[in-house]
Amino acid sequence: MNYRDYISADYRVMLGKPVLTGTRLSVELILRKLAEGATFDDLTRMYPDLPTGSIQAILQYAADLVENE
Repeated sequence: MNYRDYISADYRVMLGKPVLTGTRLSVELILRKLAEGATFDDLTRMYPDLPTGSIQAILQYAADLVENE
């Protein structure tokens, strides 16, 4: 899976924060919800337009950021 297929950053959307492409859902928001204990099912109920595979893409993105620290 290539997270770049799901995540983009554009200064015109959420001031350039990484978001799920085509949405205003930030990577940060989804990671925070997961950290608070939300499950994948919870997230798809909260955000029905969440693209399939996007949560895994966000986790891969976060892992890659930490790996390069």
